[in-house]
Amino acid sequence: MKTIAFFNNKGGVGKTTLVYHVAHMMAALGVNVLAVDLDPQANLTSMCMDETELEKIWPFGPHPETIYGALRPIISGTGDVEQPRVFEIAERFTLIAGDLGLSNFEDKLSDSWARCHNRDESAFRAMTAFYRGFTARAEESKADFILVDVGPNLGAINRSALIACDYVVVPLGPDLFSVQGLRNLGPALREWRYAWKELIPKCPANDLKLPLGTLFPLGYVVLQHGMRGNAPLQAYQRWINRFPQEYRTAVLDENEGQPDEPDTNRLALLKHYRSLMPMAMEARKPVFFLKPADGAIGAHFQAAQSAFDDFAALAREIAARAGSPIP
Repeated sequence: MKTIAFFNNKGGVGKTTLVYHVAHMMAALGVNVLAVDLDPQANLTSMCMDETELEKIWPFGPHPETIYGALRPIISGTGDVEQPRVFEIAERFTLIAGDLGLSNFEDKLSDSWARCHNRDESAFRAMTAFYRGFTARAEESKADFILVDVGPNLGAINRSALIACDYVVVPLGPDLFSVQGLRNLGPALREWRYAWKELIPKCPANDLKLPLGTLFPLGYVVLQHGMRGNAPLQAYQRWINRFPQEYRTAVLDENEGQPDEPDTNRLALLKHYRSLMPMAMEARKPVFFLKPADGAIGAHFQAAQSAFDDFAALAREIAARAGSPIP
């Protein structure tokens, strides 16, 4: 079972759309996937469920079926994390639903991080609540991969979410903001990784299951760029050309490579599929499953078929780099 976070300090790069499509594709390729929505905006959940379903899990009052509901005992100080409900989105694809209330966990986690240094058991229970909650469900459902969607910030919620993960995939948009995002993200990942490694021995509860917090970077994916045929527009290419070195320096903490050195860190260069996205959202399915009955006719249908090949290649590459190749 591999846990992979999709994370960038910069928002609006298509991160949640990427998680949604990779989860569907992995499931289509025959592996069991559990997606976990740990973004307080809960966009992944709203992509997976219609309004009727959302009204049921987000009623007025407590939300026992979401990740926030599972955390309520820890937030209130009355108990430990409960097991969140798992929703079946498609065959082999399940989801732990997000919740806008999750932002209420931020202060608790910020305080807990500091108290872990004092060997406070309750602090360790709070810091590992995400990890213990979703891994228990993943084991029950025999998930091969856990894909974690987080918000675009370097706050306490994301720190707790990221230390629960084995690997990190970085979505990027071809612009200056993504370059700056890499420069912020890389040092944060290293700081969280090293700090958590120092905290693990301080946990006073020997029976508490702790994540290793490896946070190993698998690579980056470039999304949302204009294309002519299969080539990015010149205005975007300048930023794409900067990513290899920026990624090596900021995320991998490596010295500058040679100009002609192959970029082995880029997982994919994906089209935005702008004309297909509204159809996909209306049909509540990924773009690569769109059919003529959904409005994907002619060039749109051909683009949907092309998207299938693109995402299949990406899903296989992510799985292979995480050490669990998809047959």
